[in-house]
Amino acid sequence: MISVGWKAGFEGTGYANEVGQISELDRERDYVGALYTRLDELRDEAQQHLLAVRRSNPGGTHQNRSERDSFARIYEDRIAQLRQIDERLAFGRLELGTNDDDSVYRYIGRIGLRDEDQLPLLLDWRVPQARAFYQATAATPLGARARRHLQSKGRTIIRIDDEIFDDALLTEGVESLQGEAALMATLTLQRTGRMGDIVATIQAEQDAIIRSELRGTLVVQGGPGTGKTAVALHRAAYLLYSHRERLAASGVLIVGPSRSFLQYIEAVLPSLGETGVVLASVGQLFPGIDVSREDAPDVAALKGSLEMAKLIARAVRSRQVVPRSPQVLDVNGELLTVEPQLIQSAMQRAWDTKKPHNLARVTFNKAALGSLARMLADQLRDHGNTIEESDQAWLREDLRTSHDVKVALNTAWLPLSPQKLIRDLYARPQWLASLTPEWTPAQRALLLRDRDEPFTVSDVALLDEAAELLGEVDAGAASNQRELKQQRKRDLENAQAAIENMQVKGLVDARTLAEGFEASVERGTTAELAAVDRAWGYGHVVVDEAQELSPMQWRLLTRRNPLKSFTIVGDIAQASAAAGAASWAAALAPHVGDGWRLEELTVNYRTPAQISEVAESMAVAHGVNITRSRAVRESEWPVDIVRAGELSDAVVATVVADRAIGEGTVAVIVSESLVADVWPALEASLGSDVGRGAAGLNRAVAVLTPQESKGLEFDAVVVVEPQRIVDEITRGAAALYVAMTRTTQRLHLVTTGPLPAGIEPVP
Repeated sequence: MISVGWKAGFEGTGYANEVGQISELDRERDYVGALYTRLDELRDEAQQHLLAVRRSNPGGTHQNRSERDSFARIYEDRIAQLRQIDERLAFGRLELGTNDDDSVYRYIGRIGLRDEDQLPLLLDWRVPQARAFYQATAATPLGARARRHLQSKGRTIIRIDDEIFDDALLTEGVESLQGEAALMATLTLQRTGRMGDIVATIQAEQDAIIRSELRGTLVVQGGPGTGKTAVALHRAAYLLYSHRERLAASGVLIVGPSRSFLQYIEAVLPSLGETGVVLASVGQLFPGIDVSREDAPDVAALKGSLEMAKLIARAVRSRQVVPRSPQVLDVNGELLTVEPQLIQSAMQRAWDTKKPHNLARVTFNKAALGSLARMLADQLRDHGNTIEESDQAWLREDLRTSHDVKVALNTAWLPLSPQKLIRDLYARPQWLASLTPEWTPAQRALLLRDRDEPFTVSDVALLDEAAELLGEVDAGAASNQRELKQQRKRDLENAQAAIENMQVKGLVDARTLAEGFEASVERGTTAELAAVDRAWGYGHVVVDEAQELSPMQWRLLTRRNPLKSFTIVGDIAQASAAAGAASWAAALAPHVGDGWRLEELTVNYRTPAQISEVAESMAVAHGVNITRSRAVRESEWPVDIVRAGELSDAVVATVVADRAIGEGTVAVIVSESLVADVWPALEASLGSDVGRGAAGLNRAVAVLTPQESKGLEFDAVVVVEPQRIVDEITRGAAALYVAMTRTTQRLHLVTTGPLPAGIEPVP
């Protein structure tokens, strides 16, 4: 395979078709210009359709107005999509055929475009016909004679690079010409604080994973810089395109390790034309809860263990209490002596339903009130009163409103919320001790805290476990959910009819249209509905940095995805969480059994070789079982070791010196215990150019902890006191390994003491 580069203003040799380089560049500019013209036409058409819908007077029923609003939403979404993909609309071209006379050109881009006669102008990168653009090699060209990469700035093509598979396309002497590959140009670009898509430079091993089948659980293992996150996001876009019918209704959930990570990746899918996904950190996976605070490692390890599922189950069951002795209840002056057996029998009726606590409580109350009503009727008859069957209703009402009866039934079976259950568990040491007779006092002490303490990331999975066992507190919520499902079915039928009536069949999707209807209840998009519904079953779930998840967090995610259709990406060697996985088999076996398959990424595209070598040496010296990968490039800067007398001044000086090298992003990665020392000095020196945590991703300099830096990348990284990271964090060497490999160009290690083992002094 020969690579030939053509750039504006450069001269050289082209294909054997006697078309010069400059004219080739101009030809591509003309074609891509025509694509933008067509894109603008489609935007204008969508805008005109939107205006027409808004001007229309549907009249009649609420359903008619809902149809109008839903059509408007479709056109609004279409306009937004077309605006998102303006940059790098087309990025490649395939030349197919066997000779010059029958060559066919296929242009590859972010979305598919057709002309007014519905002839293809641009292929969506996800269609099968575009596969050769990513998979073709000289040995296996897949029908391609050549592959062209189009590099653009704004709407203008500024460079084209050709990879030629058919020698007949070469002119004499072209073997001596080697153009700059599109991949290398992309890798050396300065970072912006937001992840960009790699749709133009997806490599063959990445493409094979992106396009792999939807079934089951796919685990993508790879070391730092191998593009795991990019592959996961592009796979989500590919699956949404290829399985639209299935995933449009159920949605796709993307789970990341932190808010900063979500902020970093949030623009990738919209840039690929996909907006119907839910992005959430692990601390946001329970509706109404949004937390980022972490527990101490030993507490997180306990909360993340499967022992907590057993504890919560015992806690729920312990709130279903049969009284030890008879109770005397006052019902409008009539004293009823209620034996424990009556409560026991009502509870058995509830247990037989196998429903969650709050839903089974409805059965318990009905059964108990029924038995009490019969007892009250018999007692009234014994006292000389005449009681007919028709009197049962008012007897039940008397019982239902009796203070004593309310107290007795609630004491036996109290309605509970997940939040109250977990807070009680932490704040009531005697109750916790009664539930954990086999635990040590030290174990129990890890969970104890005040009732008003805020929840942590580890608590989210416990709240979800409790919610699964408790069910909705509101007995009507389940029926509301059933009504919503029925309404969605009716909406789909109405949408199909509306499409026929408005004669837009083939232009508008019935399911998309139905999502906009508001016939009897407030509605939203699939993503909006899924984000607030704890019981929502997603069609597919993507999990990044999955090695950090605890067994309890995996239980939560498998509830969100009953089909067990996952894309899981991570690197076991980078696991730094106390409850993280030791192996993929150990993490997944309790939840998906052996129904998972492993793919590996082996090429490090991000980290320069000289930096990855030092990071790997450190990790190996600390016994971290790293995933080896091959770095594709070096940078011109060796690892910089800064011996500091005063830490904060040295960090500021290092950052200032790095910024003098050139523009780009700098991450200052520091253990939590040192943030208060480093952050004020940087803020005083750099002002608004520096930000803390997720906010820092919008600034030139971001101050992050190793946990917050996971999955991110920067032009330069300053690691502060690397030995402190090793000492203070569970699996600290793995956390340092992560921190050192976030850079695409330069790495600085600032220390006032010794360096961790494996990091050799660098001249």
